[in-house]
Amino acid sequence: MAQLFFQYGAMNSGKTIEILKDAHNYEVQGRKIALLTSALDTRNGVGKIVSRIGLQRDAIPISHEMNLFTYIQELNAQDEAQGDGPIACVFIDEAQFLERHHVIECARIVDELNIPVMTFGLKNDFQNNLFEGTKNLLLFADKIKEIKTICHYCGHKAIMNLRIHNGKPVYEGEQVQIGGDESYHPVCRFHYFHPKAR
Repeated sequence: MAQLFFQYGAMNSGKTIEILKDAHNYEVQGRKIALLTSALDTRNGVGKIVSRIGLQRDAIPISHEMNLFTYIQELNAQDEAQGDGPIACVFIDEAQFLERHHVIECARIVDELNIPVMTFGLKNDFQNNLFEGTKNLLLFADKIKEIKTICHYCGHKAIMNLRIHNGKPVYEGEQVQIGGDESYHPVCRFHYFHPKAR
């Protein structure tokens, strides 16, 4: 039976590597997938999934108004009509940026179309608040898994994301500011509050 999966981790925990690896594993077995990502992440262009180690794939960008259930239902019907076979799995990167309706649509894909949906994203923002997508995935997902990484400063387990500007920590501002290693560090709780301590 299909399930809705949510895998989360701090920045730099390898979430993108995981989604690309899992998608590849499906494809080498000859199984059709749908690969999607948030349209908000424009670091490498819209509809691009790019890991820090250089792996990348094109993906369908998810916009505010997009209905994921309708999109996958129509894509599946189109593929089956062309003799390509059904979609075996839906993969979604940057899932923290999903809206509540998107998460409910993911649940419908699982429950009504019997297609597993694997989502990957951050748990908390730089102020340690849940993203909308994360909050709803924690509510609706059948299986939740943490992808672990280490603190930028000490090597302990990182559970938070520290926003950096000109080498200094930032604790106020807009929730969404797209960036990579130059803008965020994965940190433990102690170094979130005391980034200068060694």
